[in-house]
Amino acid sequence: MSDVTVLHHAQCSTSRHALTVAEEVGADVEVVQYLKTPLTREQLLELVAKLEDSPADLVRKDSFFRDQGLSADDYTSPEAVADLLVEHPRLMERPVLVRGDRAIIGRPKSRVAPFLQG
Repeated sequence: MSDVTVLHHAQCSTSRHALTVAEEVGADVEVVQYLKTPLTREQLLELVAKLEDSPADLVRKDSFFRDQGLSADDYTSPEAVADLLVEHPRLMERPVLVRGDRAIIGRPKSRVAPFLQG
């Protein structure tokens, strides 16, 4: 069983950085490419419950978000975030690191090493 799960997007440099740091600190990592294997609503709700960040922080407010006519004010509750990410997995912020009953968004990059070592 892995020490850490990294919800990873291979094209994201911050996500790749998290994997590099995990290798450097010797963490046993399970990599989940969440765009290839999207999380279910239940998995997302479990993730949000572990997240040290606000549920709203799990949603990328990028141009795709805006192009869909979405409003950040509508995606602050765990349920709303989970429903949105089931419909649009690409809007999940990355990387997300999960260790036991804790999870963080690996932004800024400086958060990754302390989380992996702690």
